[in-house]
Amino acid sequence: MTQTATGTSTGRTVRRRGAEEPGGGGTRLAVTLLVLTVLLLASATAGLAIGSVQVPPGQVWGIVTHALGADWQDPDWSRARETIVVDVRAPRVLLGAVTGAGLAVIGTALQALVRNPLAEPYLLGVSSGASLGAVSVIVFGVTLLGQLSLSVAAFVGALGALVLVYATARTGGRITSARLVLSGVAIAAVLTAVLDLLLLTTDRGNEARAVLAWTLGGLGGVDWGTLWLPSGALLLGVAVLLVQARNLNLLLAGEEAATTMGLDVARFRARLFVVLSLVTGVLVAAAGPIGFVGLMMPHIVRLFVGGDHRRVLPTAALGGAVFLVWADIAARTVAAPAEIPVGVLTALCGGPFFLWLMRRDARRGTDRGVA
Repeated sequence: MTQTATGTSTGRTVRRRGAEEPGGGGTRLAVTLLVLTVLLLASATAGLAIGSVQVPPGQVWGIVTHALGADWQDPDWSRARETIVVDVRAPRVLLGAVTGAGLAVIGTALQALVRNPLAEPYLLGVSSGASLGAVSVIVFGVTLLGQLSLSVAAFVGALGALVLVYATARTGGRITSARLVLSGVAIAAVLTAVLDLLLLTTDRGNEARAVLAWTLGGLGGVDWGTLWLPSGALLLGVAVLLVQARNLNLLLAGEEAATTMGLDVARFRARLFVVLSLVTGVLVAAAGPIGFVGLMMPHIVRLFVGGDHRRVLPTAALGGAVFLVWADIAARTVAAPAEIPVGVLTALCGGPFFLWLMRRDARRGTDRGVA
């Protein structure tokens, strides 16, 4: 009786908070989304303009609108500049936005599913599994599905890693968030070791260099013919997560409270993990294993819009897109004419953030203990 009453009380608290937040913070959410949208447009403009060949921002939009069929100004640019903006930089900028947005929403959902603020695809082994699948295709030259071979292999690897993590974490018919995270870290380490072994034992230098470049993460080499797949995966993932935003909010109150509110936690987690694995696999196949975006963005956007996933998910998507577009700009320009893998820069930002997050949670735990 006491447990039921407690669960009902918690459920009422969740409903009450959900009812209060939209009315009280709707303006803040709208302003935040508007600011991030403007920042994303400005970031995309910078990504199209900055490079070895500088293109004025006004000319950038002239080229883009001309390519879309809106001739609002007479072309005053060379054919070479148009090729650079439309065929080289535009797919790269869009892939950066799509990948950043996808990793941010995946990290947001995973942190709610396992109720751990340090969760992200890399920590739970999903990204490592996708990397191993994709690298296996490169090393062994598998082309059964043409251009889709890499994406399918990455998805299979992500799903396989998920199964291993679940099997390892499951004890006595239950899976706790702590065991899930620890199992993910262990499986990720094993899969990374296998990946390194493949890299060391391959006899072909070209494949070894391709694998090394790919495992560091990067947005180069994308074209319009391959951009549709990560874009479609992002739209699918965001749509599913927005529909399930209420259930993600319920998990924040705890598994018992969520069950009391009518949510089948085990089935919900299993289904959502499959969706997240699909999206992660496609994004990793397109851009490589770019870490820490899914860790940082959810925490940053919660400072502005609160914890309601109906707000956090779209805000995190825009924030992740802006962040990765600028990370790619820095990767192309910091050491020009050489290019730094974008995954290296995100790790340089994410590592200190990770340490700060751990210290913050440790201080909160100490404060609660004192209280």
